[in-house]
Amino acid sequence: MGDFFRSIWHVINPTMDLAAFVGDTVVKLIVAAGLGGAIGLERELKHKPAGLRTNMFICFGACLYTILSFRYSEGTWDRTRIAAQIITGIGFIGAGSILHSRGSVSGLTTAATIFVVASIGMAVGGGEYLTGMFATLVIIVALHVLGMLEKRFNLKSVMMMYEVTGPDQDILISNVNRVLEAQHVLPTSITSARSNDGHRVQFMVDARRKDHEQIVESLRSNTQLGRVVTIGGSEFE
Repeated sequence: MGDFFRSIWHVINPTMDLAAFVGDTVVKLIVAAGLGGAIGLERELKHKPAGLRTNMFICFGACLYTILSFRYSEGTWDRTRIAAQIITGIGFIGAGSILHSRGSVSGLTTAATIFVVASIGMAVGGGEYLTGMFATLVIIVALHVLGMLEKRFNLKSVMMMYEVTGPDQDILISNVNRVLEAQHVLPTSITSARSNDGHRVQFMVDARRKDHEQIVESLRSNTQLGRVVTIGGSEFE
């Protein structure tokens, strides 16, 4: 049976030994998929756009391109030529993960993570297993621990949309402005329209989480305001 597989392998790829392929290429690809998947799992658990499969595929693909770059360049041309294009390609993917909405920018961490995951795949493809593993550990610790510190010490600002309803538009806007002034924040946008309850005012606020909590509490305790809803902030609803 072993001779049969070796004969088939010789027909498929006569220039490479089967044992060398399994011991080198396959191992690199499996390690790259595992490291990318480890980072992707952390992103998946936090419900980020680039999750398990995305990071696994990026790391796997970067590793494969690096292997092919080294293999195809033997004795011909610069072996870094294909690998260098990975950086450009990953840049486009990262740019696509960054969203601009009403003055707010989101997805920068996701784009940076994608960029680093590709570099881990390239490291594994070049045989730098320990480098790739160490980089993966650092990234997971940074994403998890630093994220917890940002949340605990109220370091990161969050864009939140609010919607308040009431019978009178002027009363709604004046009370909203009073609450926001008390928290020393300004709305990035504010719109008003008629609704079944009378009038509806929507506004966006870029502030820290504790400030949002206080804004919600102040709005809901105001007897001159009707229904108060936060859009895009389930932790306050």
